[in-house]
Amino acid sequence: MNIVAILVAALIPTVVGFIWYNPKVFGTVWMKAADMTEEKMQGANMGVIFGVSLVLSIMLAFITQSLVIHQVHLDSLFMGMEGAEATSQLEALKEQFDGSYRTFKHGALHGFIAGIFLALPILGTNALFERKGFKYILVNAGYWAVTLALMGGLICAWQ
Repeated sequence: MNIVAILVAALIPTVVGFIWYNPKVFGTVWMKAADMTEEKMQGANMGVIFGVSLVLSIMLAFITQSLVIHQVHLDSLFMGMEGAEATSQLEALKEQFDGSYRTFKHGALHGFIAGIFLALPILGTNALFERKGFKYILVNAGYWAVTLALMGGLICAWQ
């Protein structure tokens, strides 16, 4: 586990959010689709919003690691087994596959897939029941697909 990579990756949602939700990018579309007004935005406690979102981003980065680094799961192959043979087999696997698929490209692919197959269904279901339109779903799901791709790429490549 690379704590520094997780903490740096946890900053990505905020950075991408500043760009993605900027009025010159998708901010204006999102505000209309979310029924958001300038008055609602100014009435918020931004310290609490950014603080809680950072904690949630750390949680997301932590779980993203297990989605993009396949070696994390090697130990589980030998759960319940004891002795020198299990230890030597595990060490041999770790040595053989230690750096395999540890690239930005590989992590970004798995992060993007998580965005499409995890974030989109969750956001889409909530949005449908909240009576939000497809623009709202696409803007938010697109944000999470890009964000998770960048988080996954960074976490996977940072060894």
